[in-house]
Amino acid sequence: MDIRIEDISEQTAALALQGPTSGKLLHAAADANITNLKYFRVTRGKIAGVPVDISRTGYTGDLGFEVWMPWKDAIKVWDALMAKGKAFDIHPAGMIALDIARIEAGLILIEVDYISSKKALIDSQKYSPAEIGLGKLVDLKKETFVGREALAQEAKKGAGRALVGLDINWNEVEALYDKLKMAPQVPSLASRVAVPVYRGGRQVGKATSTTWSPTLKKMIALACLSRESALAGTALNMEMTVEAVRHTVSAKVVPLPFFNPPRKTAVPVI
Repeated sequence: MDIRIEDISEQTAALALQGPTSGKLLHAAADANITNLKYFRVTRGKIAGVPVDISRTGYTGDLGFEVWMPWKDAIKVWDALMAKGKAFDIHPAGMIALDIARIEAGLILIEVDYISSKKALIDSQKYSPAEIGLGKLVDLKKETFVGREALAQEAKKGAGRALVGLDINWNEVEALYDKLKMAPQVPSLASRVAVPVYRGGRQVGKATSTTWSPTLKKMIALACLSRESALAGTALNMEMTVEAVRHTVSAKVVPLPFFNPPRKTAVPVI
């Protein structure tokens, strides 16, 4: 085959337009047919005269789009979206907000919720796709690919660990602060510090990403647990530090994602 590959990463910009009214805003701002754009599909069009690719994707778990364009035209597209977006109560958002949203959506982050193969040093840092919720992306019907034999053996006996959600008992968190005569401290940042999770006094895994969910009004976490402790409804305890003193609070295993509105995948886009 006569193929030429050109890396255009440095010449390409992307804007993530996310939220309940993102579809309506794009209808108003973009010269593109997005009405019947399916989840994880791509279309092309123009915004403020700039040619763009629009993908039905995002890292928030809500209805959303990502707009791809030449980097030199990114500000022009940004300004057009912000101007049209005033009618839809648009707000700029950065990584702090995104980190909270992706936990609500049950979306994992590399080197936080799992260790990449390039950086794994010991067996416990090595993860299979099934252990981080990506088993459905592995097609064992394919005859040959790197790691197939190991994944086939795992499929027969079941993965040793599982990615789950934890619903943390907020009343117990409040009680820890109350003992110190302090008001409960709602963290404004998601925690990426892994903490132990216990069952019956024995560690069965770790919570890797923890946050107060402004959408759900509760404290939640993503956790990697041993298979026998990963069933929905399982009662656990997780470590929590208050004023430099370590405690444990109860938590319950819940299915992921925490937040999964029907509009995320709805067609036509509304």
